[in-house]
Amino acid sequence: MASKRPTTIAEYIRAAPRESQSHLRRLYAILKSVAPQAQETIKWGTPFFVEPRFLFAFSAHKAHLNFAPTPAALRAFRKELKNHQTTKNFLQLPYNEPLPEDLIRKIATHRLQNMGNSDAFL
Repeated sequence: MASKRPTTIAEYIRAAPRESQSHLRRLYAILKSVAPQAQETIKWGTPFFVEPRFLFAFSAHKAHLNFAPTPAALRAFRKELKNHQTTKNFLQLPYNEPLPEDLIRKIATHRLQNMGNSDAFL
C-alpha cells in the first residue's frame, strides 16, 4: 500500500527527509510571518502560499530545499543573490549551510507587496 501523500504543509515537513526538516520548519516560519493571511496548500506535491494568487512555494530535495518566490522576485534581488545558487525560478538552499533568513524575508516581503506583477510561478 502506498503511503499517504501530505495534504498540509505540516504533513509535508514531517514526511520530508530528517536532514531537511529544520530548514523546512524555519523557512515555513519565515514565510508564515511575512504572509500570515495567505492560504496554505499543497499543489503538485509542493507547499504553496496563495493570496489569492501564487505568492511563493518551497520544496525539499536530496541536499537542498528550493524557495520559489517567482522569477521577478528573484531578479529584484539579483545582487544580494550573487553568492547563492539560483535558477530562473528557485533559490536553492543547501542543508549544510545556514538559511539566509534576512534575505528570504526581504524577498518574500517584496513578493507580497508586488503581487500584481504578472510574472507567473513557472
